[in-house]
Amino acid sequence: MERTAVLERFDVRRIRKDFPILTRTVNGKPLVYLDNGATTQKPQQVIDAIVNYYTQLNSNVHRGVHHLSQLATDAFEVTRRKLQPFIHAAHEHEIILTKGTTESINLVASCYGKAFISAGDEIIISAMEHHSNIVPWQIVCEERGALLKVVPINDAGELDMEMYRSMLNDRTRLVAITYVSNALGTINPVKTIIELAHAAGAPVLLDAAQAIQHLTIDVQELDVDFLVFSGHKMYGPTGIGVLYGKEKWLNAMPPYQSGGEMIKEVTFAQTTYNELPFKFEAGTPNIEAGICLGHAIDYINDIGMAAIAQYEHELLDYTTQRLLDIPGLRIIGTAKEKSSVVSFLLDGAHPYDVGVILDKLGVAVRTGHHCTQPLMDRYGIPGTVRASIAMYNTKEDIDILVAGVEKAAAMLL
Repeated sequence: MERTAVLERFDVRRIRKDFPILTRTVNGKPLVYLDNGATTQKPQQVIDAIVNYYTQLNSNVHRGVHHLSQLATDAFEVTRRKLQPFIHAAHEHEIILTKGTTESINLVASCYGKAFISAGDEIIISAMEHHSNIVPWQIVCEERGALLKVVPINDAGELDMEMYRSMLNDRTRLVAITYVSNALGTINPVKTIIELAHAAGAPVLLDAAQAIQHLTIDVQELDVDFLVFSGHKMYGPTGIGVLYGKEKWLNAMPPYQSGGEMIKEVTFAQTTYNELPFKFEAGTPNIEAGICLGHAIDYINDIGMAAIAQYEHELLDYTTQRLLDIPGLRIIGTAKEKSSVVSFLLDGAHPYDVGVILDKLGVAVRTGHHCTQPLMDRYGIPGTVRASIAMYNTKEDIDILVAGVEKAAAMLL
């Protein structure tokens, strides 16, 4: 009854009215936007906040006593205060504002790597990682003489947890795992992953770029050491992201970049570094995006993450069933626990060709390897067609997608 009540309160028609781009046409057809794994569209509330910043607040932050600087600084720091309860962090200063998920991972790889990784140490990632959670660790391993180990997956796209357990040892210095796979939609058992890593004495970084907009995340309940995500995948602007780190790790790590803001005192003899979070926020940040991310958080909170998650789960089930009715269609990634992504192939058709035909029908999907080339190699495929849903998508969107895939099959097969 509770689940039904939540869904009844979720009004997708009202939500869609908040997203002006959803009213436009593409190739003479109404836009059906199913590329939300790449970026989400922005509600009017966020768009208005962007305009308001440049027309009413524009000034640099943290370094001015004049009125506009104070207004901009206050608005920028409000977002940090909103992020703390949003991910249930213990302290506001554990939240570092970055350019996005990629920079957040690179920050940890560089700073944690310098402080804690030596020759012979080991880092564990998984076979389903995005390139941004592979390449930084390869670089660290090359620089430090460490070993990169990869947890394999089964055909359904689920981690081999027994292999993961066997990989952990006293040389494991870090585990870096995606919360939700961007290419498969798999929701990984992150609580167990973290518990096992901690038992071996290793901290854990979670890539939450594909989880933050779909699932309630409590970093204290998870006991995760680092969590990273991007604003543009949660209805906010591009160019802003978040690194959450436990205070003890952030204090123990050296700065990432040097310059203004990250210093406390500079002389020609030496420099002392600023306190958290500013120690990791060198230079002028993306002020507009930082402020407007706070408005995106407000938007999500107003609707409620529980309602969003339940609605999207129902729509994911509908999408999966409708696509499986198409002869010759194969879904890549059939884990028991999934979120908001369906990747598929039409036997005998290249994903790119399917994507082009769908685009002519106004349907936006992503085609290719999705920045997961090792994962595609695991399946022996060049890529997939990926439909990724958000809270503003509807069953009608999915019906149009299915009709387009059927048309592509008729033309290509």
